[in-house]
Amino acid sequence: METSRMAILFFLVAGMSSFIIIHVYGDNASPNGALFSRKHSHLQKMQVSKDSFLQRDSLSSSRHPKLQSTTSSETTIPLVYHLTSYGADPTGKADSTDAILAAISDALKGPGNGFLIEGIVNLGGARVDLDGGNYLISRPIQFPISGRGNLVIHGGSLTASGDFPSDGYLIDLSPASKNGSGYNYEFVTLRDLFLDSNFRGGGIQVVNSLRTNIDNCYITHFNTTGISVQGGHETYIRYSYLGQYITAGGDSNERNFSGTGIVLSGNDNAVTDTVIFSAAIGILILGQANTLSGVHCYNKATGFGGTGIYIKTPGLAQTWIVNSYLDFTGIVAEDPVQLTVSSSFFLGDAFVLFKSIKGIANGLNIVDNMFSGSDKGIDIVQLDQSNGPFNQVDQVVIDRNNVRGMNIKATVARGIVQGNSTSWTADFNSVLVFPNLIKQVQYAFVTDSNSFPVHALRNVSGNKVVIQSNVAVPASVYITADQGGTSFST
Repeated sequence: METSRMAILFFLVAGMSSFIIIHVYGDNASPNGALFSRKHSHLQKMQVSKDSFLQRDSLSSSRHPKLQSTTSSETTIPLVYHLTSYGADPTGKADSTDAILAAISDALKGPGNGFLIEGIVNLGGARVDLDGGNYLISRPIQFPISGRGNLVIHGGSLTASGDFPSDGYLIDLSPASKNGSGYNYEFVTLRDLFLDSNFRGGGIQVVNSLRTNIDNCYITHFNTTGISVQGGHETYIRYSYLGQYITAGGDSNERNFSGTGIVLSGNDNAVTDTVIFSAAIGILILGQANTLSGVHCYNKATGFGGTGIYIKTPGLAQTWIVNSYLDFTGIVAEDPVQLTVSSSFFLGDAFVLFKSIKGIANGLNIVDNMFSGSDKGIDIVQLDQSNGPFNQVDQVVIDRNNVRGMNIKATVARGIVQGNSTSWTADFNSVLVFPNLIKQVQYAFVTDSNSFPVHALRNVSGNKVVIQSNVAVPASVYITADQGGTSFST
């Protein structure tokens, strides 16, 4: 038994001695030992990697000393150009025009990552960052060259100085020099910007560009146009606010509002969730296939000569206005062809006006809207026929609008005429939009007489429907008259 205990004790002491020896050997190994060699090799690799990283960072900085890289990769270098790095004054006291133009010029000339549409260099998401500053400018920020895309300018304010040109735009996406014959720019985003035109011109101009985003911008004190879109394709204006004067309605200067909030002189653009709170015209549409949704116009009231949305595309509008709010200012459309106004709210006697140029109204849907007025006898839909009557009317539906405090107008009218007679006349002039125009009539002749009278539709002139029978009978005649239906035969 004693011998066994001694053996166990010896085994434990020997094990602990081995552990101590290994531990000591690990901490105090000879410089020529294997462990030190492995450590030394690892440190050398770390130093080489660090030197390589510093070399690439130095190379990147030497190429672009005024920008920051968000990655150290040699193949992809997303770039951020900070205006303050170019000497721009974020306090708005000194003129920062040259510094901003220099930053944008560097961004446009920065490294490309292939192409977007043909002729447009992909800048890889480069950003010009205003860093929350307020910058004074004396000239438009006009892009120096064309043929670039995938660029963001964001995060600050621009204010026009007193000598800013009265016909200029604070940000001008029309190139000083043109490269190629295609689009000027593609996928340029202007985001989170406050633009004060100081009553010296406009806010943003976009010329012949593709897929431009104007997002969360506040544009004020313009005396020409807040945002002007000229040609191009698919400019989207979202979550933005535009007003010549900063007001929330009821402004004593409203009669003097001038300028236009947004001009869309091109196709396939969209304005969504945007407010125009002061201007003579809220949105002027000069191109086809444009969408307006969630727009709130309370610029100059119609009573003061203002217009919320003016569709100046006679003969072909292809425009749809939905889920919008026309607040004391209405809609004007010249010779409207393919126009939809739906699910919108018209407040304060605001109405829809069709203006005849060549007398064409075709493919109109003014449906499911709400109109609220002040009981002044204002019609919800009106005609301006000073240039001649509308004589080409087809596929026009003005119906299912609910009206309070205004006169309902529609292209479909329904009525009942009762009496003991041989003739029943329904006068729909108070309801039907177009004068002396009824294309289709449906009626039901109901009588409790024992006789079976012969009856027929005899006249529809002057928006009056006349039903006659061969004998006098007590009858109720239910009549529906339609001005906009399309005739066809089989």
